[in-house]
Amino acid sequence: MMTALASICRVLPSRSSVTRTVVWVSIAFLLLALPATADAQRAHRARMSRGLAAAVAEGRGKAVIVSGSPARLRALAARHGLSVRKELPSGVVLNVADSASLTALSGDPEVNVVAEDAPVFANMATEVVALGADQAWAGLLGVGGVSGRGVGVAVIDSGVALRHEALAGRVVASVDFVTPRGRGDDAYGHGTHMAGIIAGEVVRGRGRFSGVAPGAHLVSLRVLDETGSGETSTVIAAIDWAIAHRETYQLRVINLSLGKAVLESWQDDPLVQAVERAVGAGLVVVTSAGNWGTLPDGTRVRDGITSPGNAPSAITVGALDTQGTAARSDDRPADWSSRGLTAIDQFLKPDVAAPGRRVLSAMAARSTLSGRDGALVTGEGPRQYQVLSGTSQAAAMVTGAAALVLEANPSLRPHEVKALLQLTSQRVEGAGIAEVGAGAVNAAAAVLAAGAGYEGQAPTQIAGELVERAEVMWNPNVGANTLVWGNTLVWGNTLVWGNTLVWGNTLVWGNTLVWGNTLVWGNTLVWGNSRARAETLVWGN
Repeated sequence: MMTALASICRVLPSRSSVTRTVVWVSIAFLLLALPATADAQRAHRARMSRGLAAAVAEGRGKAVIVSGSPARLRALAARHGLSVRKELPSGVVLNVADSASLTALSGDPEVNVVAEDAPVFANMATEVVALGADQAWAGLLGVGGVSGRGVGVAVIDSGVALRHEALAGRVVASVDFVTPRGRGDDAYGHGTHMAGIIAGEVVRGRGRFSGVAPGAHLVSLRVLDETGSGETSTVIAAIDWAIAHRETYQLRVINLSLGKAVLESWQDDPLVQAVERAVGAGLVVVTSAGNWGTLPDGTRVRDGITSPGNAPSAITVGALDTQGTAARSDDRPADWSSRGLTAIDQFLKPDVAAPGRRVLSAMAARSTLSGRDGALVTGEGPRQYQVLSGTSQAAAMVTGAAALVLEANPSLRPHEVKALLQLTSQRVEGAGIAEVGAGAVNAAAAVLAAGAGYEGQAPTQIAGELVERAEVMWNPNVGANTLVWGNTLVWGNTLVWGNTLVWGNTLVWGNTLVWGNTLVWGNTLVWGNSRARAETLVWGN
């Protein structure tokens, strides 16, 4: 049987056959910098994130992450009189007390990048919608039923309530990166909710609660405290732990329903680099897009994707509001779901979307979120369930879908899983690619493509509605940022399904193709008021 990769390759054109290429360009981002003398400008200066640059300007110190050999970096710390707060397999966290020390560290020739050990926070959300997962459990046109059995998922979050009825026996290991010698208990409640969405299951009488991949097993890696916050370095340590123990626990997927502000380019962000290491090691990494799609007054904003959602190799997930129905025809992007592009690098994100508003899942008793005002809670003790909303929940759903795909075809590599989830997604009426990526994930179609091949498969049905495949995919191609869209760059005479760049009337929202003030539709694309680096939009050969 043809592998999914071979099937994908067959529907994509060769390099020579592609006649239309879209070069996505971005506005050059200028990092904050201190005034310097001519001599200082010629001296070595490490790249620093925006937060650190501001700290230097304001005379403040911070905890920073420096990548490299821990042994070499310990010597570097001693040379600068700095204390090592934490060691990571990929570097160290240093306590830098004042701006003078920070300036001296950034001027050391052995230091190329100084990153802030910024706080990370859980992304919250709520709503259950059919992904077609039940069809995957039952089997599809010659593809046997799958539930994620044999697929290990690392949930890097606030821990998991191991005694909850829906998660009993689902967690094969629990590691606490927050409390030394801790058991990984979920004092916040977020990780338990994610775990339930991914792989929870309980059947009681005629009632049943089930996550997307109830056959998958979980490894809980606690990195967030009872307030739902943690440190970047702690998340990095958990990712590296998952890489090191992937064979022991048969880990294939990492769920990262958390994020921090994008403070530097993805190449300089140690959290993004940890994600890229995980993908390189064969782990599918699913991240939430973030919940910064609107301001408090309801104004929509762009570039709200959080880190590590800006990781090129991650599957970054936006949230859909299903309007409380299983049918897809009324689905819309959740207002608060972060839109792309990504800040600084201007990558096209999110990659896909999934239900994220009003999702019912397992609740950790006596956790911070269990006492949240207005939260809908049912049951008692280890039988409690809670409704929450956010791109966190949407990411957990896609994590479950990835587990189903990997059981259907264990030989798939991370980029193949990502491609199948994008290609088999469904367009969302009136929504642009910067809102929902390739579209709404269809677990049934993705499993069918993984198990039986991509080509020649009929459309699936969900809630009685025919679900056509979007057949669109891309991957940030570092350096060129070229997009690959299905069979060719166009469907008919236009770039996508109509007379516009996306499924609706505009690229994202509003009355123009882009967010700036000008669009030159010819040989040049202007993004905002300035012409971007690549300067051209090739609209023909």
